Amino acid sequence: MLVLARKKGQTMMIGHDIEITVLDIQGDQVRLGINAPRSIAIHRKEIYDEIVNENISAVSSKGINISELNKIRKDKIQRKGEEEKEDK
Repeated sequence: MLVLARKKGQTMMIGHDIEITVLDIQGDQVRLGINAPRSIAIHRKEIYDEIVNENISAVSSKGINISELNKIRKDKIQRKGEEEKEDK
């Protein structure tokens, strides 16, 4: 894990197109601003975990092969990344 120290108003970049700015610090709470392409889903970790668990439950109840579903998802993400590169 990379650990960075930032002050209020300072920014960090993830890749070329995700920018994270420290907006405010109050006590033990930090407010972050995130600029990212709309194709990037951004969730708090606890919400992301709930989404993943719900998706697994939905797929399992319908008898869908989760491994095959993951392969389809990875292929879709790869195609989307290639399309974004072509657009630039």
